[in-house]
Amino acid sequence: MMATITGGCLCGRVRYRTSAAPTYTGVCHCRNCQRFTGSAFEVVLGFPKGEVVLEGEVKIYHDISDAGRPIYRGFCPNCGSGVTSEVTLLPGVLAILAGTLDDPSAVRPTMELYCSSAQPWVGLAGERKRFAHMPG
Repeated sequence: MMATITGGCLCGRVRYRTSAAPTYTGVCHCRNCQRFTGSAFEVVLGFPKGEVVLEGEVKIYHDISDAGRPIYRGFCPNCGSGVTSEVTLLPGVLAILAGTLDDPSAVRPTMELYCSSAQPWVGLAGERKRFAHMPG
């Protein structure tokens, strides 16, 4: 059995938990993910949406990816922390932003997306698949 993964937003009003194994872990360097996180990239773990229990109000921002596909970005309306993302390319998958995990130290991304938009001063350690844009 998988250990329970938990986390939440900065103020604690949004919390989540899942016992599911991630379907993927990745780093996205697209400009919208940079803006959403206020950082140089977004690190996410994808889970089957039905396996994640979300507690508290999550406000959804409807975004459009660089490829023209809808992205639904969930954030806490109180503190503004980004918590989730959903992309139509991966139906039924809820991405959790790694920075919101109670213990993010175990995250090991297996891929990097939109490397063509990566900031030139970012160099991440470790081996992973790298894509200039979104594969598929």
